[in-house]
Amino acid sequence: MKGRIHSFDTFGTVDGPGIRFVLFMQGCALQCKYCHNPDSWEMNTGRQMDVEEIMEEIEPYLEYYRRSGGGITVTGGEPTLQAPFLARLFAECKRRWGLHTVLDTNGFCEPSYAQELLKVTDLVLLDLKQINPDKHMALTAQPNDRMKRFAHYLKEINKHVWIRHVLVPGWTDDYKDLIELGMFIGTLDNVKKLELLPYHRMGVYKWQQMGKEYPLEHCPTPTDGEMARARELIDTGILASQTEDAAIRDHGSQH
Repeated sequence: MKGRIHSFDTFGTVDGPGIRFVLFMQGCALQCKYCHNPDSWEMNTGRQMDVEEIMEEIEPYLEYYRRSGGGITVTGGEPTLQAPFLARLFAECKRRWGLHTVLDTNGFCEPSYAQELLKVTDLVLLDLKQINPDKHMALTAQPNDRMKRFAHYLKEINKHVWIRHVLVPGWTDDYKDLIELGMFIGTLDNVKKLELLPYHRMGVYKWQQMGKEYPLEHCPTPTDGEMARARELIDTGILASQTEDAAIRDHGSQH
């Protein structure tokens, strides 16, 4: 069995704890308007590698990963499209070196397809792009019902999760949407961290190289004030959801 690989980074510091080997998988079912890796969308391209070839790329840097509390992160593209291959890779990383494993995913995956992968995954970075179904479709070309199902499944199996949300002015910064996103996150008691990430334009050159028109050409990067406002609104939604859940439990216990 071989995986289709887009690229890899041997010294990643932003995709999970510590220093990490970051493996970018080829293929994605979403077409996000702000994607910084549009060259990873195509399913049938990329370099084909087997598990042992990837292990050989990891091994020279093991000491960095171990000393920093890091490990391996798979991202994309969308890695769950190649879940069986990655389940083998993570299992071997654990068997051979005891490496910490992270899955960075948009959640566009039926839970049953990723069960074996999740068994050997220590942490999931779940990218919730837009909580409003219609706006999610406009932003990514796909509905978000699968993402919500995947999030609930991670809660059911008590898998540790970091939620990621990219703040894109005019697309993901609406007051109501941010409150609702927070309320959804508040129902997930397995979430250990929320990463609110500012929209950036670092991938625009790839769109140009591919001859694609960049859809957010005039979209600005959010200011520090806009980031702080968004974080406050999400936190408000989380608190409201948790308070509501507590009130429901208290009411139930009285009867």
